[in-house]
Amino acid sequence: MKKRNKAPEAGASWMDTYGDLVTLLLCFFVLLYSISQVDTAKWAAVVKSFNPDAVVASQIVGDLELEPGEDDLPGTVDGDFEELYERLMESVKSAGLESEVELYKGDGYTFITFRDRVFFDGDSSIIKNEGTMILDQFANILSGVSDSIAEIQVLGHTTQADPNVVNEVESDRVLSADRSARVAAYIQERTSVSPDRIVSVGYGQFRPIAPFDTAENRAKNRRVEMLITKTDSVEHTLEEYYREMGR
Repeated sequence: MKKRNKAPEAGASWMDTYGDLVTLLLCFFVLLYSISQVDTAKWAAVVKSFNPDAVVASQIVGDLELEPGEDDLPGTVDGDFEELYERLMESVKSAGLESEVELYKGDGYTFITFRDRVFFDGDSSIIKNEGTMILDQFANILSGVSDSIAEIQVLGHTTQADPNVVNEVESDRVLSADRSARVAAYIQERTSVSPDRIVSVGYGQFRPIAPFDTAENRAKNRRVEMLITKTDSVEHTLEEYYREMGR
């Protein structure tokens, strides 16, 4: 007698359904992970492409807030700050001030030294025309990266006129403070950096970077410095910045 083929067991297909379900769940969690961090600019472009009539992308997706430093794609806050040094250096070179302006790029900061009489004559605190020209360029560059700047410190320094006699205290302090304040105010009026992030400090003759023994060394101490720090960078004392720069 011919054997009859055995019918497939009832219920065997549940394994296929279960396997499909697990696969779909895996795909779902991979999708969730992939969109856990979204580039807001790119997302807005995608949303706009699907809904051209939307006034703003937030009509479809809620505001996405990224903490500083989370988005490292080119053209973001981090990228802008990293380009700050190069842009400032180009500005200095175009103005022919390489011998008068020194720039140093550190980890999370840019330090600028304006030597001797770039901005001021003698005991004056009036910014010279040559000084305003370079400050105009710097202010424009700073505006382009304002979101990445934590603080701009403008530091005023004088020098001891007589190697053996300390400067008259009040006039020395006032002169350095007035100079730093004028530079800070000039930048504030011409940049989009928030005013609460622009600080001026006058040190007088008390943060020298050279001895007071010769006219050449005294000229090194007569300077205005600008410390530009990046959002969320580690802050140091002025002496620590100097050590890092080899002063």
